[in-house]
Amino acid sequence: MLASFSPELYAIIFLSLRVTATALVLASLIGLPLGMFLALKRFRGRGIFLNVINAFMALPPVVAGLVVYILLSNRTGLVGDRRVLFTDTAMVIAQFILALPLICGLVVTVVSQVDNSIFLTARSLGATPAIASLAVVREARFGVISSLIMVFGRLTAEVGAVMMVGGNIRFETLVMTTAIALHKGMGEFQTALALGIVLLLISFAITGVLEILKHRVRT
Repeated sequence: MLASFSPELYAIIFLSLRVTATALVLASLIGLPLGMFLALKRFRGRGIFLNVINAFMALPPVVAGLVVYILLSNRTGLVGDRRVLFTDTAMVIAQFILALPLICGLVVTVVSQVDNSIFLTARSLGATPAIASLAVVREARFGVISSLIMVFGRLTAEVGAVMMVGGNIRFETLVMTTAIALHKGMGEFQTALALGIVLLLISFAITGVLEILKHRVRT
Protein backbone atom coordinates (compact mmCIF):
# COMPACT_ATOMS: atom_id res chain seq x y z
CA MET A 1 0.00 0.00 0.00
CA LEU A 2 2.86 2.36 0.74
CA ALA A 3 4.55 1.58 -2.58
CA SER A 4 1.29 2.03 -4.52
CA PHE A 5 1.00 5.65 -3.26
CA SER A 6 -2.64 5.28 -2.24
CA PRO A 7 -4.14 8.82 -2.24
CA GLU A 8 -6.21 8.15 0.86
CA LEU A 9 -3.29 6.66 2.77
CA TYR A 10 -0.93 9.50 1.99
CA ALA A 11 -3.64 12.09 2.67
CA ILE A 12 -3.84 10.67 6.20
CA ILE A 13 -0.06 10.81 6.58
CA PHE A 14 0.27 14.37 5.32
CA LEU A 15 -2.64 15.60 7.45
CA SER A 16 -1.03 14.06 10.54
CA LEU A 17 2.30 15.74 9.84
CA ARG A 18 0.66 19.08 9.00
CA VAL A 19 -1.45 19.17 12.17
CA THR A 20 1.47 18.16 14.37
CA ALA A 21 3.93 20.57 12.74
CA THR A 22 1.48 23.47 12.97
CA ALA A 23 0.78 22.82 16.65
CA LEU A 24 4.51 22.49 17.36
CA VAL A 25 5.39 25.78 15.63
CA LEU A 26 2.61 27.70 17.39
CA ALA A 27 3.52 26.23 20.78
CA SER A 28 7.21 26.98 20.17
CA LEU A 29 6.48 30.65 19.53
CA ILE A 30 5.23 30.92 23.11
CA GLY A 31 6.96 28.04 24.89
CA LEU A 32 10.55 28.81 23.82
CA PRO A 33 10.74 32.43 25.03
CA LEU A 34 8.68 31.63 28.13
CA GLY A 35 10.91 28.68 29.03
CA MET A 36 14.06 30.73 28.48
CA PHE A 37 12.68 33.56 30.61
CA LEU A 38 11.82 31.19 33.49
CA ALA A 39 15.24 29.54 33.28
CA LEU A 40 17.25 32.75 33.27
CA LYS A 41 15.23 35.04 35.53
CA ARG A 42 14.54 34.86 39.24
CA PHE A 43 11.36 36.48 40.54
CA ARG A 44 8.74 36.03 43.23
CA GLY A 45 6.30 33.24 42.38
CA ARG A 46 8.68 31.56 39.94
CA GLY A 47 8.53 28.26 41.84
CA ILE A 48 4.73 28.20 41.71
CA PHE A 49 4.82 28.95 38.00
CA LEU A 50 7.26 26.09 37.40
CA ASN A 51 5.13 23.70 39.47
CA VAL A 52 2.09 24.56 37.35
CA ILE A 53 4.04 23.93 34.14
CA ASN A 54 5.38 20.62 35.47
CA ALA A 55 1.85 19.56 36.39
CA PHE A 56 0.55 20.39 32.91
CA MET A 57 3.42 18.43 31.34
CA ALA A 58 1.64 15.32 32.63
CA LEU A 59 -1.77 16.48 31.38
CA PRO A 60 -3.68 13.45 30.00
CA PRO A 61 -4.48 13.98 26.30
CA VAL A 62 -8.13 13.06 26.79
CA VAL A 63 -8.46 15.86 29.34
CA ALA A 64 -7.02 18.36 26.87
CA GLY A 65 -9.38 16.98 24.25
CA LEU A 66 -12.34 17.33 26.60
CA VAL A 67 -11.50 20.96 27.40
CA VAL A 68 -11.16 21.85 23.71
CA TYR A 69 -14.37 19.97 22.91
CA ILE A 70 -16.31 21.94 25.53
CA LEU A 71 -14.85 25.26 24.36
CA LEU A 72 -15.67 24.56 20.72
CA SER A 73 -19.03 22.85 21.22
CA ASN A 74 -21.99 24.57 19.58
CA ARG A 75 -24.06 24.26 22.77
CA THR A 76 -21.61 24.93 25.60
CA GLY A 77 -18.53 26.42 23.98
CA LEU A 78 -17.32 29.99 24.03
CA VAL A 79 -16.57 29.87 20.30
CA GLY A 80 -19.00 27.16 19.26
CA ASP A 81 -20.57 29.36 16.61
CA ARG A 82 -17.28 29.33 14.71
CA ARG A 83 -17.92 25.71 13.68
CA VAL A 84 -14.33 24.74 14.48
CA LEU A 85 -15.15 21.44 16.19
CA PHE A 86 -14.42 18.32 14.12
CA THR A 87 -11.94 20.12 11.89
CA ASP A 88 -8.17 20.01 11.59
CA THR A 89 -8.08 23.39 13.38
CA ALA A 90 -9.60 21.80 16.48
CA MET A 91 -6.92 19.10 16.39
CA VAL A 92 -4.21 21.76 16.15
CA ILE A 93 -5.67 23.54 19.20
CA ALA A 94 -5.72 20.31 21.22
CA GLN A 95 -2.14 19.44 20.31
CA PHE A 96 -1.07 23.03 21.00
CA ILE A 97 -2.40 22.70 24.56
CA LEU A 98 -0.43 19.48 24.98
CA ALA A 99 2.76 20.82 23.41
CA LEU A 100 3.03 24.20 25.16
CA PRO A 101 3.81 23.00 28.72
CA LEU A 102 6.09 20.26 27.36
CA ILE A 103 8.19 22.71 25.35
CA CYS A 104 8.28 25.26 28.16
CA GLY A 105 9.21 22.71 30.83
CA LEU A 106 11.90 21.01 28.73
CA VAL A 107 13.46 24.34 27.75
CA VAL A 108 13.59 25.40 31.39
CA THR A 109 15.40 22.15 32.26
CA VAL A 110 17.86 22.37 29.36
CA VAL A 111 18.74 26.05 29.77
CA SER A 112 19.02 25.74 33.57
CA GLN A 113 21.71 23.07 33.13
CA VAL A 114 24.03 25.46 31.28
CA ASP A 115 26.98 26.61 33.38
CA ASN A 116 26.16 29.98 34.94
CA SER A 117 29.74 31.09 34.30
CA ILE A 118 28.82 31.67 30.65
CA PHE A 119 26.33 34.34 31.66
CA LEU A 120 28.74 35.90 34.16
CA THR A 121 31.62 35.89 31.67
CA ALA A 122 29.50 37.59 29.03
CA ARG A 123 28.43 40.22 31.54
CA SER A 124 32.03 40.82 32.64
CA LEU A 125 32.98 41.44 29.01
CA GLY A 126 30.42 44.22 28.80
CA ALA A 127 27.43 42.35 27.35
CA THR A 128 23.96 43.51 28.29
CA PRO A 129 21.72 41.07 30.24
CA ALA A 130 19.82 40.31 27.02
CA ILE A 131 23.01 39.52 25.06
CA ALA A 132 24.37 37.44 27.94
CA SER A 133 21.12 35.50 28.05
CA LEU A 134 21.40 34.82 24.32
CA ALA A 135 24.88 33.40 24.93
CA VAL A 136 23.38 30.94 27.42
CA VAL A 137 20.62 29.99 25.00
CA ARG A 138 23.17 29.46 22.22
CA GLU A 139 25.08 27.08 24.46
CA ALA A 140 21.86 25.12 25.07
CA ARG A 141 20.71 25.12 21.43
CA PHE A 142 21.21 21.40 20.84
CA GLY A 143 19.22 20.53 23.94
CA VAL A 144 16.44 22.90 22.86
CA ILE A 145 16.31 21.36 19.39
CA SER A 146 16.25 17.88 20.92
CA SER A 147 13.34 18.91 23.13
CA LEU A 148 11.35 20.13 20.13
CA ILE A 149 12.01 16.87 18.28
CA MET A 150 10.85 14.86 21.29
CA VAL A 151 7.66 16.89 21.55
CA PHE A 152 7.03 16.36 17.83
CA GLY A 153 7.28 12.61 18.35
CA ARG A 154 4.92 12.78 21.32
CA LEU A 155 2.33 14.70 19.32
CA THR A 156 2.61 12.39 16.32
CA ALA A 157 1.72 9.41 18.50
CA GLU A 158 -1.19 11.13 20.29
CA VAL A 159 -4.65 9.53 19.93
CA GLY A 160 -7.18 10.60 22.56
CA ALA A 161 -7.33 14.37 22.10
CA VAL A 162 -7.36 14.42 18.28
CA MET A 163 -9.99 11.70 18.13
CA MET A 164 -12.22 13.58 20.57
CA VAL A 165 -12.09 16.98 18.86
CA GLY A 166 -11.49 15.79 15.29
CA GLY A 167 -14.25 13.23 15.15
CA ASN A 168 -12.19 10.78 13.10
CA ILE A 169 -13.91 11.86 9.86
CA ARG A 170 -12.69 10.14 6.72
CA PHE A 171 -10.88 12.42 4.25
CA GLU A 172 -11.11 15.33 6.71
CA THR A 173 -9.81 14.67 10.23
CA LEU A 174 -8.45 11.15 10.02
CA VAL A 175 -4.83 11.09 11.20
CA MET A 176 -2.45 8.16 11.46
CA THR A 177 -3.08 7.14 15.06
CA THR A 178 -6.87 7.40 14.87
CA ALA A 179 -6.88 5.75 11.44
CA ILE A 180 -5.00 2.77 12.86
CA ALA A 181 -7.65 2.35 15.56
CA LEU A 182 -10.45 2.77 13.01
CA HIS A 183 -9.12 0.34 10.41
CA LYS A 184 -8.22 -2.21 13.08
CA GLY A 185 -11.83 -2.15 14.27
CA MET A 186 -13.00 -2.62 10.67
CA GLY A 187 -10.67 -5.57 10.18
CA GLU A 188 -8.59 -3.71 7.57
CA PHE A 189 -5.26 -4.71 9.02
CA GLN A 190 -3.22 -3.92 5.89
CA THR A 191 -4.05 -0.21 6.12
CA ALA A 192 -3.52 -0.18 9.87
CA LEU A 193 -0.16 -1.92 9.47
CA ALA A 194 0.95 0.45 6.69
CA LEU A 195 0.23 3.46 8.91
CA GLY A 196 1.94 1.71 11.81
CA ILE A 197 5.06 1.30 9.67
CA VAL A 198 5.03 5.03 8.88
CA LEU A 199 4.78 5.89 12.59
CA LEU A 200 7.65 3.50 13.29
CA LEU A 201 9.76 5.13 10.58
CA ILE A 202 9.05 8.54 12.09
CA SER A 203 10.19 7.21 15.48
CA PHE A 204 13.41 5.88 13.93
CA ALA A 205 13.99 9.24 12.23
CA ILE A 206 13.46 11.12 15.50
CA THR A 207 15.84 8.76 17.33
CA GLY A 208 18.44 9.16 14.59
CA VAL A 209 18.30 12.95 14.71
CA LEU A 210 18.60 12.91 18.51
CA GLU A 211 21.67 10.65 18.30
CA ILE A 212 23.27 12.98 15.76
CA LEU A 213 22.63 15.96 18.04
CA LYS A 214 24.09 14.10 21.03
CA HIS A 215 27.19 13.23 19.01
CA ARG A 216 27.64 16.88 17.99
CA VAL A 217 27.32 18.00 21.59
CA ARG A 218 29.98 15.50 22.71
CA THR A 219 32.39 16.55 19.98
